[in-house]
Formats: sequence, structure tokens, C-alpha cells
Amino acid sequence: MQNRIRETKQALRDQVRAVLSQIPQEQRMAASARARALLEKQARWQAARSVLFFAPLPEELDVWPLLASALTAGKQVALPRFVAATRRYEVCWILSPETDVRAGHFGIREPSGHCARVARDKLDLILVPGLALDLQGCRLGRGKGYYDQLLGVWRGTTCGVAFDEQIVDEIPLEPHDVRLNCILTPTLCVEVKA
Repeated sequence: MQNRIRETKQALRDQVRAVLSQIPQEQRMAASARARALLEKQARWQAARSVLFFAPLPEELDVWPLLASALTAGKQVALPRFVAATRRYEVCWILSPETDVRAGHFGIREPSGHCARVARDKLDLILVPGLALDLQGCRLGRGKGYYDQLLGVWRGTTCGVAFDEQIVDEIPLEPHDVRLNCILTPTLCVEVKA
């Protein structure tokens, strides 16, 4: 059973990656801008005092410009930092993207070593990348489980972020998979029914 789920997930990863590779860069940029504007209109975003961002990979929806906007608006901003020794993410505050962010373990932007760690109950909103999402709150990651480990420990509203093309009918769940509370794309922001 577990092998069948993993095979289904890998096939879905391959399918979504193929679709993503066909989206032109200018279309990605425009869609990302629409998603950011939609998120800023949401009550959850407006009420959030602290937000965990992610540094998007080139093929992911780009939420990064909201980081500076959030800081300007007086929100506390955090990013995950990969700790190679534990093979897990820790979460750290970012006060300035210019001085507090560096290229990390996977070449992804993450907090510098001097950034203070965040207490587990201090996040209001957690923006979550995914290779694919479904409208039931299931998320398909890259297959290592790092984000599921993070989501299993941290508290706050979890919001999956993706292009419309990354929304699929159903993602099979494994015991370690964590459901999201809401989904954001360039055309929708929906609460997930529990």
C-alpha cells in the first residue's frame, strides 16, 4: 500500500513538473503578482502579526516581494533554515532581507547564522510551498518530508501557495503528511474544510 502511494506521488510530481516547465517566465511573474495581491486582501493576512515565508525556487510562485511589505507594515517575518546535522528546518526571525538572508544548504535563501530562532507558538501565518496541492488541504512536496516535519511542529494557520496549474484533484496521504488550512493561487484563496 505504502509503495503504491509513493509511486502515485512520484508520478504526480513528474506530471506537475512537466506542466510547470511549460509556463513562460512572464506568465509566472504576472500570476505571482496576482496571488500576492489576493493574499494581501485576505483577513488572515491582514490580522497576522507574524508570518513564516519561504524563499521560492525559480519554478515556484513568488511570494518574496511580500516579505519587505510585511516588514514595512510592522509584521514579524521569519524564514526556515535547514540544519544539516539534524536534517530538519528551524525557523528564525528576519529583520532585514539585505543583512539577514544568505544562500543556504540547498542554495535556497535562508536566515543568516546570527538570526534569532522563533518560539514554536509565535507564528500566526505559515506560507507553504508545494509541488502540487488539492482543495482538501493535501500537499505534495519534493519527497524528502522536510516541510512536513516543520508543519508537524509549528503552530499557526498554514497556507499552501501554488500556481493554478499545480492544483490537482487528489493527493494521496501518508501518515507523516500534514494537511493545510487554506490554499492560495493567483485566482483563489480558500479555506480548507476540516
